[in-house]
Amino acid sequence: MDKLEEFEKVIDYRFKDRSLLFEALSHSSFANESKHRFRSNERLEFLGDSVLSIVVSDYLFENFTDIPEGELTKTRATLVCEKALHHFGSQIDLGSYIMLGKGEELAGGRERPSIIADAFEAVIAAIYLDGGIEAARRHILRFMPEDVLGAVAEAYDDYKTILQEIIQKNPEEHVEYRLVGESGPDHNKSFTVRVMLNSNVIGEGTAHSKKSAEQLAAKEALRLMGWKKK
Repeated sequence: MDKLEEFEKVIDYRFKDRSLLFEALSHSSFANESKHRFRSNERLEFLGDSVLSIVVSDYLFENFTDIPEGELTKTRATLVCEKALHHFGSQIDLGSYIMLGKGEELAGGRERPSIIADAFEAVIAAIYLDGGIEAARRHILRFMPEDVLGAVAEAYDDYKTILQEIIQKNPEEHVEYRLVGESGPDHNKSFTVRVMLNSNVIGEGTAHSKKSAEQLAAKEALRLMGWKKK
């Protein structure tokens, strides 16, 4: 139980029913090898997937009022995919707390992205069942990137590199990124960047970091050029 208490401190949530947390951290290999009839985290993973989806959907709907449905769907998909959940789980060293069978342990299961992502969803479900939707919401939103749209742009493609590769086909052309605006308080600034082809503006992006704003500007330029992801 010491491991469970330690994990509670990591996620800043204390369970009323700690058996829920035990189940959330129990991989099927552990449950199958145990002499006791423990349940694996697979059912909790199923529920956690739905709780995660509704919380992220609500967050995007409330905070990004100007984004159309298609972009919202793509953004949500990026934030709840296995790669993202593995990244979130790694932030709290989730792999160290998952209970695995001996075979899975030896096979490197503690670092396996799918196992960490599934356990991350199971922990969400455990918190939801123990403390309700608001407790689950607080836990999930801890992991939302500060610059959601920029993170999504970078997750899908390195738009700057793609744009540069297209422009390089014409040696006389030159691409430049210019910072044209800053707004907001120091702790939550927004940056607006324009991408120039020679002296012409071909795209603009705004984000909470200059790097992400450049990515979004390049994405806009690619869209206007008719580029489509293969």
